[in-house]
Amino acid sequence: MARNSRSEGAGGKGAVAAARRPEVRLPPLVPFDGEGLEPDGDYDGMRFEGVDLADESGPGARFMDCALEGCALDRTELVRARFIDSVLTGVRGVGTDLAGASLRDVEVVDARLGGVQLHGAVLERVHVRGGKIDYLNLRKARLTDVVFEGCVLSEPDFGDAQLVRVEFRDCVLKRADFSSARMDAVDLRTVAELDIARGVERLAGAVISPLQLMELAPAFAAQIGVRVEA
Repeated sequence: MARNSRSEGAGGKGAVAAARRPEVRLPPLVPFDGEGLEPDGDYDGMRFEGVDLADESGPGARFMDCALEGCALDRTELVRARFIDSVLTGVRGVGTDLAGASLRDVEVVDARLGGVQLHGAVLERVHVRGGKIDYLNLRKARLTDVVFEGCVLSEPDFGDAQLVRVEFRDCVLKRADFSSARMDAVDLRTVAELDIARGVERLAGAVISPLQLMELAPAFAAQIGVRVEA
């Protein structure tokens, strides 16, 4: 089960509410020996080690107390799937469909993914650490207590998403889209590279550093119609 950590500096003046991180402690796991995923399948306490799940279909499947290690997820259909108290390490693939999925108390480590569909998904106490994810689609998703740490997010789409206590730590955000996003206690201060393609006007509720403010000043000025000339 996951244990929530307390926010540092809670109650201090100007303190930013920190995301509650999952601390997943897996029980002894049973190796997965099935031939593939099943719609609405129930996977409890299983280890998927190096399993090729490319083109598999498991809409509505539930993964509880599971470990997915080095699995191929190319075009894997996991619409409305649920991941609870689970760890995904070194997963890779293009076109993984997790639309409407639910992730609670989940760690994602060193993933190499592209075109992941998570639109309409619900992420609660999720820690994404390391790796690279291209074209991450989180439109209309709800993120609560989510940490992106040391990873590269290339052209992530947070359009119309709701972000509450979300931290971006030492990661790279390239061409991010925050159009119509809603934010509360979103910490961007330690982002290694902050590149916002759309939605800079939706940063209300986020915290940025003074240097980031200087870098984003032209975009802020453009939003309110200010022309800056020497």
